[in-house]
Amino acid sequence: MKKPDWDRIAHLFKLGIFASLLALVGGDMILGWGTVDMSLDGMEQYFSRYLAVSDARIFWSGLLGMIGITLETLCFFGVYRIISSVSEIYAHAYRAGLIGMVAFGPFCHVMCCASVYYHNALYRIDPGRAIEGTMDFAKFFLLPVSAVFFVFFLVMNIVQIMAFAKGKTPYPKWCWVFTMLAGFIDVVVMRIAGNRPWAYALSTGWLSIGSLVTFIGLLINMPKAGRGGQR
Repeated sequence: MKKPDWDRIAHLFKLGIFASLLALVGGDMILGWGTVDMSLDGMEQYFSRYLAVSDARIFWSGLLGMIGITLETLCFFGVYRIISSVSEIYAHAYRAGLIGMVAFGPFCHVMCCASVYYHNALYRIDPGRAIEGTMDFAKFFLLPVSAVFFVFFLVMNIVQIMAFAKGKTPYPKWCWVFTMLAGFIDVVVMRIAGNRPWAYALSTGWLSIGSLVTFIGLLINMPKAGRGGQR
């Protein structure tokens, strides 16, 4: 077992908190703030909340989200340093998922913004073809990158959970709860909140909220890890 560079890891986690907030507020909430038209069904209802989103909001969401997601993902190398201090096997697997996340995460966000822009632009030209055209666009451009991203996302988070739960880090084993998957709780809670702008905005940022939970949780419990308190 190697002694981790706790000062550098703490710096990465603090930077990760800032980056997660940037991605959440600047990238996700700017785009997701809106309500749906409950008189519609299916994808027409889903995309109706974006009709009031201006092109400027889409642009800033894409730009700030791309910067924030890239930075927050790079900060997960602090978690990599923690795992590598105990297990090189788990660390290598985690790094593979993390590299894929860095490569495809920001790209995936930008393509989501592009899909919203495409829908709104098409809706202004021909409302009747907006959904069909947007779904074709998403099928050819958004879906492939999202599928690749999701594979790396699962690898990264599953390896992190296994490493912490099996005691392959200096942290207490129960700290496996601090992963990006915690963001799923946000989606559930916000769906219960109903058709409100802030609820849709927060549910849009579930990944960034998951990152925020991870960085804050691991930073708070760092003193326990430094004392070697595996329990």
